[in-house]
Formats: sequence, C-alpha cells, structure tokens
Amino acid sequence: MTTQHAPVSVLGLGSMGIALARALLRAGVPTTVWNRTSERARPLAGEGARVAPGLEAAVAASDLVIVCLRDHDAVREVLGGLDPSAYEGRVVVNLSSSTPGEGRASAAWAADQGITYLNGAIMVPTMLIGDPEALILYSGNQVAFDRAQDRLRPLAGLTTHLGSDPGQAALYDVAMLEIFFASMTSFLHATAMVTASGITAREFLPFAQQMAALGGTVMEGLAADVDVHQFDGTEDTLEMELAALDHIVHTSDEAGLDGTLARHMRDLVRRAVDAGHGADAFSRVVEMVRHQP
Repeated sequence: MTTQHAPVSVLGLGSMGIALARALLRAGVPTTVWNRTSERARPLAGEGARVAPGLEAAVAASDLVIVCLRDHDAVREVLGGLDPSAYEGRVVVNLSSSTPGEGRASAAWAADQGITYLNGAIMVPTMLIGDPEALILYSGNQVAFDRAQDRLRPLAGLTTHLGSDPGQAALYDVAMLEIFFASMTSFLHATAMVTASGITAREFLPFAQQMAALGGTVMEGLAADVDVHQFDGTEDTLEMELAALDHIVHTSDEAGLDGTLARHMRDLVRRAVDAGHGADAFSRVVEMVRHQP
C-alpha cells in the first residue's frame, strides 16, 4: 500500500471533522471514523468510511490519527481515555481550534504521555477542505510533520509547517482571523454608513473591494516599518490621518450608528499624536497597541 493510501483515522465528527473525513475518502484514503455519538458517522459509512465501534479500535486502525474536537480540553479528555501504549508507532495530529497557550499545553501533555503529536490550524471553512488552494498550518514536532506531511495533503493543497513551537499554528490562526474579522466588521460599518444615505450595499461594493486590495499593498510597508522599528512619516502622517479618522467617527454619529470600531481606531492614532508622534507614519500605531494606556 502506498503512503498516500495508507489508512487514516479521524476522531470527532462535527462539521469540520466530517469535511476532513470526506476529503480523505475522495482521495481514496482508507478512512476510519469515530465520534462519541455514533449517529454522526452513519452518512460517512455510506460513503465508504469504516465506523469504529470505539475509540480504541479507531486509534488501532491507523498509524495517522487526526483529531478535530470542540477544543483542546476535549482532545486531552478523549485521548487520555486510552493507555498511552495505544499510541505507540502513531502520529496524532490535532486540528482542533485553540489559542497558542492551549496548543503548547496540549503538546506538553502529549509528550508526557509519550504520544508523537502535532498541532494544526485549519484556515478555511468546511466547504474548502480538500481544495488545492486550502491552507492548513502546522507547528511543533518536526518528526511528526515529516512522517505525516504527504498523507495530510488530501485535506489542503497548502500544507505549511511553521516551526518547532507547538503554539505557532494557533498564533498565526488567531492573527489571520483578526485581519479577516476586522475587515468584515469595518466593511459592514462602512456599508451601514452609506446605506443610511440611500446607497445600496451592492453599489458600494466595488469601491470597498478597491480599498481592500489597496490594504494588501499597504501592509508590505507597515511590516517593513515594524520589523526595523522605523516609523518616519513621509507622504502621510498620523496628524493627517487623525483628521480622516475623526471624519469617520462624526459620519457614523450623524447616521446614528454604533461607532465603537471607528472610535477605537481614531483613539489609537490620537494617543500616538498626543505622545508626540504626529509626524510619524501609521505604522507607529503598533506601539500604541503594544503599550496599553
């Protein structure tokens, strides 16, 4: 049997666990599934999955065990239900969502149990699992990643190991999600402003998309400034940008909207200006975030 088609077990059949199992099945991987409530596994049985009668049988069925549960507390509870000897010769890949600290705690727990263990973070929704452009990040045990890497590719075409720190995958996850949610929230706030004046969201959309595309380019300069700790303003300065942010706050107030996000952005810049950094670039705001008032 080729490595690509060696069996894999999936523990946990929430919506993401089901998507992971289906991606493996589509790739022709013999897949064993287990869930605390067995009825969740029935649709997968009809698609070719083997439903394990219990956790021990699920782990025994494969030397690569993928876990996707509610959180890392649940993962440690489930995995801890077996004697550590059950995991000998196996790689356990935990794709459950976590914070960096939780990821490190689970890795330390697994090491204490003698489990060859790897943390991962899924960066796409369930409908994109298995897509060549889907991204799953991994971090921690390099040996575990090297052993499992090729067999994890049916889950996501972009399979990236971020280093030995077990919390790194979760750190990238939450940082990338902050950009995602902040972008969606700012778009919805901006849309509320324009629709308050009778403009439709669809009419505003192409202008919002143009600004979002510009943001990706601007990030390159911000990242360069942050890494060298140089915040010198050139064409734009915080004093100039503070005026624009004030306009956002006032327009939001005039429309009767919740201006919490707009005020927070404005106040970060105002703190920098008040601290004597009005001639600096917007990248100076990172120092305001690092040092709470």
